Parts: sequence; structure tokens; C-alpha cells
Amino acid sequence: MSDIAAQFKLVKGSIYSHCFNQDRSLLAITYDTDCYVYKVSAAKQPQLVAVLPDHDKTVTAVDISVHGRIVTCSQDRNAIVWEPLSNGTYKPTLVLLRINRAATCVSWASSGYKFAVGSSARIIAVCYYEQENDWWVSKHIKKPIKSTINALSWHSNCVLLACGGTDGYARVFSGFIKGLDTKEQVAGSPWGEKFPFGSLVREWYQGAWIHDIKWRSSIDKVAFVTHDGSLNITDYTDDIKSVDNPEGLPFITLCWINDHEILAAGFSNHPVLYSEGSRGWEVSKILDSPVKSAGKLVASTGDDEEEGAFGMSALRKFKELDLKGKVSQQEEKSTHVNSITELAAYKESNNNVTQVSSVGLDGKLVIYKL
Repeated sequence: MSDIAAQFKLVKGSIYSHCFNQDRSLLAITYDTDCYVYKVSAAKQPQLVAVLPDHDKTVTAVDISVHGRIVTCSQDRNAIVWEPLSNGTYKPTLVLLRINRAATCVSWASSGYKFAVGSSARIIAVCYYEQENDWWVSKHIKKPIKSTINALSWHSNCVLLACGGTDGYARVFSGFIKGLDTKEQVAGSPWGEKFPFGSLVREWYQGAWIHDIKWRSSIDKVAFVTHDGSLNITDYTDDIKSVDNPEGLPFITLCWINDHEILAAGFSNHPVLYSEGSRGWEVSKILDSPVKSAGKLVASTGDDEEEGAFGMSALRKFKELDLKGKVSQQEEKSTHVNSITELAAYKESNNNVTQVSSVGLDGKLVIYKL
């Protein structure tokens, strides 16, 4: 399809998180209890170069710093920083998270000197390296969090940290670490003047689970997607613009394309592009949308699931069975055949994203052209 630049089947199970290094030559994905690292070149199948295996439960998220360090977090309540070595292997260092529930999400600050880990323990751990003891330690942000943290995003100033969770609140906290950060990083910020560690800068209540949240630092805006199928954009004025998914299904992930465009995806298996114009935020395009065809009616025999019913909405399938005893072939499948779990910028030009990568529960990596 014209929207697809490349697609690769990487694993036979679900991929919950992925990321590329700075020059897009390496790709890291989560797979079961491991993190897989691939070498990437042009449109060729990525080549597996390393498996990072030290977790003993599902790895929930992965991120790569500007220096090439990989951080993984897992349902085993741990985070590990993997230092790249000259021979192509990685040296693991355990992070002192001090949490008693699963770690759910992780994000490096753009400086590469600290990262944040969200958890089901109603805690955000902001982690940094302690030179004297040669380990990664953490400071906790607790109040007023009352639920699992699903998503984290750092502002480019490396101090403001946006988060969203299952209590329906999107929040911005200060992740200022004394001795690591300076006041100059937030000088003139429209979000406030003083940012002591852990202080609540802003919060917005939307009522539904927040699955993903992202900064657009150049314009000081925050976007987040919720389980009610809405995309929400806000800033320091607390004015929230909300727009719904035309298909009514929840979004799980989003990616800023430029100052006026956002790509969101989730349960509908294909991304939706939103644009901001004179009438506010609106749907401008549905990428890789399944094409409806006039296909014939096929009698349901119970053993034709792969042919007649594959890829169809389960609800529609059973409705048609109930009404007609038949199932119609109405749609061609989109490239992803299961929920999209994460979007990430893949190619950029003049601060404008031109290609976006996605992973999903089908074990695929897909590159979309915009």
C-alpha cells in the first residue's frame, strides 16, 4: 500500500515497546522476558545482533539514550541499564528502583544522564548515575499519584516530566535533580519559576485511562490519548482540545509529526492522522485503511475462518451469522493484523517527521510514510 515504506515480521509474539538509536542503525524491541537488539539497514530485514536476557518476567518497555545506553524495565519490578561495549555486547547494571509492583514504562531524558520509570506501585522513579558508588539510584515521585503509571515523556529541558495513568489524570511533574540539573534549563519557562523535585506543575482530569502522553517541547504543548478513544492536546493555559477516534476504538499510542499534526494508533490496527487548522483539530487521513470490496457472500461452514472471516470485526461476524447464517467478505486487511502498541518518529526533516515506525501485538515492525 502507498502508506507503507517497509514492514518486517520480527517475532512470533507481542511487541509492547521499541526504539531506535540516534542514527537509526540499531533497533531494540521488547519480546517476552528479553530485549532484542537488531542492526537496521535500508529496507532489508533487520539482523538480530544481541539478546538482553536478565529479566525474569515480561519486559514492558525499552528506550535508548543519546549515548547508546539501553534501559529496560519489567514486571519483575526491576530496571536494567545496558552499557554498549566495543565488542558489540552489552554490560548490564541493575537500577535501585525500590518499587514493590511491576515497572510499566521508561523514558530517557534527552541529555542521556537520567531516565524515569513508571510503575504499578503508584510511583515514578527518576533514576540517575551515582559516580562514587558506580550504580544507578532513584528518587521517587509519589503524591498525588493514585494508580498505575502507563506513560512518561520528558520535555527537552530535561526537567518537566509528563505522565498519565489509570486514574484518568494527565500530570506534569518536576524531575529536577540537584547537582545534575541547573536552573538555567528552565529559565523563562511558561510553566512556572521554581521546580523543586517532585512538585506537581499541572494536572488535567479526563476520566478515562491515559495510555500515552507526549511533549511537543518547541511549542510547550502536551498531547495524550485515552481509553475512551480521544486525542487531547493542552498546554500551560490549561485549555484542552479533544477530538475523537472516528472508529470509536481506544488509542494506545501517539507521535507528534510537527507543531500542527499528530499521528495516533491503537486497537483499530491502523494509524489516524490529525491536523490542526482554522476549525481546530480534525482527522485529516487514516493511514493504511482497509479497502472495502464488493466481495461475495460466503456460507459459514465453521471451518472457513482463515478465508471468509479472518480480519473481520468479531461483533460484525456474529451479527451476520445471526441474521443471515452467512459471513460477507467486506474488507482487505490492514498491514498490522492486531493492535498497534507503540509509534515512534523514524525519519525527520526540518523538525517535521516524514516516516513513523510502529510495532504491535502481531510481532510486526511497520514503517509508515506521511
